[in-house]
Amino acid sequence: MPQRTLTDNVTYRYRRLFAPAGASAFTAGSLVARLPFAMFSVSAVVMIAASRGSYALAGAVTATGLATTALVAPWTARLVDRYGQARVAVPAAALAALGALALVLCVRLDAPAWTLFASYAATATAPNVGGMARARWAHLHRDDPGALHTANSFEQALDELCFMTGPALGALLCAALFPEAGTLIGTALLVTGTLLFTAQRSTEPPPAPRAAGARSPLRVRGMAGLLVVFLATGVVFGALEVTTLAHVDGPTAGLVLGLQAGGSCAAGLLYGLLPPARALPRRLVGCLAAMTVLMALPLLTARAGSTALLAGGLLLAGAATAPTMVTGMALVQRLTPRGALTEGMTLAVTAVLGGIAVGSATAGWCAEHLPAGAGFAVPVVAAALGGVAAGMTKARPS
Repeated sequence: MPQRTLTDNVTYRYRRLFAPAGASAFTAGSLVARLPFAMFSVSAVVMIAASRGSYALAGAVTATGLATTALVAPWTARLVDRYGQARVAVPAAALAALGALALVLCVRLDAPAWTLFASYAATATAPNVGGMARARWAHLHRDDPGALHTANSFEQALDELCFMTGPALGALLCAALFPEAGTLIGTALLVTGTLLFTAQRSTEPPPAPRAAGARSPLRVRGMAGLLVVFLATGVVFGALEVTTLAHVDGPTAGLVLGLQAGGSCAAGLLYGLLPPARALPRRLVGCLAAMTVLMALPLLTARAGSTALLAGGLLLAGAATAPTMVTGMALVQRLTPRGALTEGMTLAVTAVLGGIAVGSATAGWCAEHLPAGAGFAVPVVAAALGGVAAGMTKARPS
């Protein structure tokens, strides 16, 4: 039998992944629906700063929205698991859309500052479409670990694609059209994508009403330690972004950050071709060790004073993030009770968001008080701490 080439292997793996009816359609819907999550923060900052002349106010509003999302998202995910994706996601997205539209209206009418905080906080009800998509893959390929591993890798690549293009798209729309354009178009994409996604009922996992006494994913052994790992990974993301923006001037910063996300996207797709790990905790420790080593590259290249070298360092550093996230999410799926899968994955995403906030604040302090490029040490330390947390975590499936 002739040996498959890499191209043949990629084609075979991903063709098998999309074999179930409706898989391509819900993937397209999820891509449209999750793109706005990467657009909203940048769009809101540009819109508020243009209207009120204060980046401090704009940053405070978006930070409030992030904190509210961390509180609300797990509860929304629990409702999704209990009552079904379509039944909960559509009204949740509608409420988030109303919050975004209220924000635009308050900005246009020069309403008091507190109305901006209240409006943006309302967008926290937006459903975690990435988590729901992963729950669908887990349902479709529950008896095929290889296909599920490929699906998790593919989903991480989609996340990276969205976070690579979303901020640039939001900023471009605000600059090319009008300051509110990014928020308005992002809102339309959120509603449209959610409707397209939830319309694919044949791939939707069945609701799982929670039985009396059922454990929350937080109470599963090993989950708390795993969330610490995701928190540390979020610190890597946040610190890397802020330090790069502070170190590289002008529009070049966006291109350099895009290379980091592009490296992660490519690594995610290639990682999906590997066989699934039997010992996920051990592989997660290995991924974090590799991330620690690769995250040292931006720190070293930044000292050389060459933007091209820094871009190369970030490209290689990005190759470690997708495998780490894919392995961590696979472990979340293994630990979480079947009826609480969306909630478990949303808790992981919430931990990442919290880490991004911590990493951004820490890197911002480093940018103001330490020599240029010193903030690139933060991702190295965070990845190492994440590896320690992963090594200490005793994960046991529920």
